[in-house]
Amino acid sequence: MEWTIDDTCRHSVLCWLATVDGEGQPSVSPKEIWHHDEDSFVIADIASSGSVRAIREHPRVCVSLIDVFRERGHKLIGGAEIMKDGTSRFEELVPPLREKAGPDFPIRNVIEVRVERIAPILAPSWRFFPERDADEHMRRSQETYGVRPR
Repeated sequence: MEWTIDDTCRHSVLCWLATVDGEGQPSVSPKEIWHHDEDSFVIADIASSGSVRAIREHPRVCVSLIDVFRERGHKLIGGAEIMKDGTSRFEELVPPLREKAGPDFPIRNVIEVRVERIAPILAPSWRFFPERDADEHMRRSQETYGVRPR
């Protein structure tokens, strides 16, 4: 079975946003409130002042989404733009983010990523043990990290 970006999104809790600041310093930060559909990938700025500042200086980004137990995911590479609260584009993009955020997290801006390329992410175990299926990878991950499914 082919692993799609939709599969990755369904099984990822966080996404990881990689940016670079005005001095060329890279940074990766977790983002808890995000949404993907066929037209867009958007991230809520709830506590992302460093990411917002970096994107304004250098809009090239990479977003990683990983199903940690199946040990695979995708990275989304492209350009990002900051949509300010009160603009029409913000209002178009924010509804699914507000649904996830609820009343606990105020959304200051929306980071819209224009995805230009999607690439798979695979843990080395997928290359060393190609005969294992996703369930076997998940079972071994849970065993290694001492977690159990509910």
